[in-house]
Amino acid sequence: MHPQKRPSHTRRVHGVAANVSEKEPSATMAQRLNKAIAAAGFCSRRKADELIFAGHVTVNDQEERNPARQVQPEDRICVDGRCLERKQPFLYYLLHKPVQVVCTLHDPQGRPTVLSLLPEEARKARVYPVGRLDYFSEGALLLTNDGQWANRLMHPRHHVPKEYEVTVRGQVAASFLEQVRRGMRLSDGTPLLPAEIEARPLRDGDKCLLRIVLHQGINRQIRRMCADGGLTILRLRRVRIGHLALGSLPSGKLRPLTEQEIARFA
Repeated sequence: MHPQKRPSHTRRVHGVAANVSEKEPSATMAQRLNKAIAAAGFCSRRKADELIFAGHVTVNDQEERNPARQVQPEDRICVDGRCLERKQPFLYYLLHKPVQVVCTLHDPQGRPTVLSLLPEEARKARVYPVGRLDYFSEGALLLTNDGQWANRLMHPRHHVPKEYEVTVRGQVAASFLEQVRRGMRLSDGTPLLPAEIEARPLRDGDKCLLRIVLHQGINRQIRRMCADGGLTILRLRRVRIGHLALGSLPSGKLRPLTEQEIARFA
């Protein structure tokens, strides 16, 4: 049998589906039997339904006639005695990274990593961070095991906007705000694209809250901008990546993305 063409991006998403009619759990790697057969490239989902109803399919050596049967990645699925090679489901998460957690899967210094915040299914699927937040920064971080999707998000030509809330000590000079809006040049000569920035004094009068939207991914960009502007950062939190807002997601927690959220980054 000839291998099927790779399905479209949203159709190959597993474990995070928001399709209520299929009633698939949104945060698990389980999937419907007919979908698993189709995802393995054996046939279409409709043809899989026919094979299942006709008694041609076994799961773990037991005949299965229910297309909606939930199967796990470790389950053995066979059609007429031929066992399928199943592809690893793609998983997509939004994590609220706390401070003092590194965005790597292993840290030579023994510091906590985002891996410690992930459920077992995500660790088994080898998800990894898309981009970075430094050790003392917090907020929205995407994780996936879909390399093509991750590369699209990180490619410079896409300029996915990222919004930050930054608390600094003291007040912010209007000249610094204008520099940022025009596109400042860092002290080391690195040119920056224009960024959106607003400043709001906080009640105690000795702090200011900055809302900054970046359209590029320079390493530690906000910290370097503020350092050049003579500002001391007290808190740096990323609250939005593209259309994905952190919202009320608690620190240290994560949620799976819906198919619609994933597709909007395609």
